[in-house]
Amino acid sequence: MAKPIFSGSIVALLTPMTDGEINFGELKKLVEFHIKSGTDGIVSVGTTGESSTLSIDENVKVIKKTVEYAAGRIPIIAGAGSNSTNEAIIMTKLLANSGVAGCLSVVPYYNKPTQEGLYQHYKAIAESTELPQILYNVPGRTVTDLQPETIARLAEIPNIVAVKEATGDLSRLAKIKQLAGEDFIFLSGDDATGLESMKLGGQGVISVTNNLAAADMAKMCKLALAGKFEEAEQIDQRLMALHKNLFVEGNPIPVKWAAYKMGLISQPSLRLPLTTLSEQHQPIVLSALEKAGLL
Repeated sequence: MAKPIFSGSIVALLTPMTDGEINFGELKKLVEFHIKSGTDGIVSVGTTGESSTLSIDENVKVIKKTVEYAAGRIPIIAGAGSNSTNEAIIMTKLLANSGVAGCLSVVPYYNKPTQEGLYQHYKAIAESTELPQILYNVPGRTVTDLQPETIARLAEIPNIVAVKEATGDLSRLAKIKQLAGEDFIFLSGDDATGLESMKLGGQGVISVTNNLAAADMAKMCKLALAGKFEEAEQIDQRLMALHKNLFVEGNPIPVKWAAYKMGLISQPSLRLPLTTLSEQHQPIVLSALEKAGLL
């Protein structure tokens, strides 16, 4: 059902801001940039979109505006997760008729649920909506790790159709496919191992690098999904410094600064507690942009 929607190069879109306030004019330009570049999908207000510092009203407004600007030309996936099940359900229900293609729901952070708690959390969200759901496992941020066995249980729920795995552990792909079935969509959430995951049968990457190297990421994913791995590898190697160095400080600090240097946004503005990329790390990100041929 969802394979054509959730595959290829999907950008974890940054949320442009001017002096800490959302800049919708620049958001519209970014949506156009991705459509022209061949990006396969947009995640609106995920981690890279600063979901944690936006209010629920702001989250919903950014998502709905992104859908409006896309005008059906590219699928929009809504970041709708929370460490409160009730809050995640509220967010999901607010998006019911918004035109989003599905929801990305992060593993509950900070409160450290058990695997059974994770199962019940996602089951409750899925049962509250008809929208397709993508599980998002990123233990580097959430502490709790959504295990392949739990993913397999959740895959039995009809509208839970995919997982974004950001562990960078490629051995998990085979296990998840084995337990959850070949039709369950595996999306890498780790740019540095994204191509390798597609070589092993993954269907795409939800990417931070894509914010900057959109056309390259789109081409790389298309080549990989067509089995043309040598050509895909050449692009991937050119982008590898970006894949790694966009995390020298907490995402989205480096990618916002890089987008500003490229002229994609007018300010590298973030909301506290996030601050602009430190001077000591700026040359590292600049060098990565140069290696990628983006400056």
